[in-house]
Amino acid sequence: MDVTFLQHTLAALLRGLPLTLNLALLSLLGGGVLALLLNLLRQNRFGSYVTRFYVWVFRGTPLLIQIFMIYYGLGSLPAVRESVLWPLLRDPYWCGLIALILNDAAYTSEILRGGLNAVSVQSLEAAKVSGMSRFTTLRRITLPLAVRQALPAYSNEIISMIKSTSLVSTISLMEMTGIADSIVSETFRALEVFISAAIIYLLLTVLVSKAVALLERRLSPYHVGARP
Repeated sequence: MDVTFLQHTLAALLRGLPLTLNLALLSLLGGGVLALLLNLLRQNRFGSYVTRFYVWVFRGTPLLIQIFMIYYGLGSLPAVRESVLWPLLRDPYWCGLIALILNDAAYTSEILRGGLNAVSVQSLEAAKVSGMSRFTTLRRITLPLAVRQALPAYSNEIISMIKSTSLVSTISLMEMTGIADSIVSETFRALEVFISAAIIYLLLTVLVSKAVALLERRLSPYHVGARP
């Protein structure tokens, strides 16, 4: 195995790391906000049907197809090409990011729903007795407890989204997998290139796992340094 080639390959792949992290972070932020809105929408009957349908569609179809539908499918519609959204939807970056956000929101909404359902009735009654408004209860009681309960499952979603960013290479975005594919097309040395990419992804997932585990310990009520 050519060590010099591996060094050059790793250096080239790392140039795509900022875009990978950019897509992962923004998709998680956008997906988290949308997931919260979806859970708020569940409060009424019609909104619950809409949310269930949304989750069913985006969890039941492959992310790759969702990316293709947004990038290629919407662009084939004359109404879209003539709309004010066309400058946004013809850009592969925004199409990839939108697909990642919509997909992440479907999974995160279910994770957050599980966390919200885990909040005890006693906690909500205590907040009500103390005179908190519904918004204050949501901000100070419900969401913190729900996030703590949902954090282990959400760590898997973070890791999944980091790996899912590789799919945007199919619409010509040059993140790490896109760069790896271009190197392979030039050198035909697929094994070394994709092993190098896999190592970087593995390191990222390990760092995320360690960070979330540390955050879980900090948020645990049994942690020595945790606030009572």
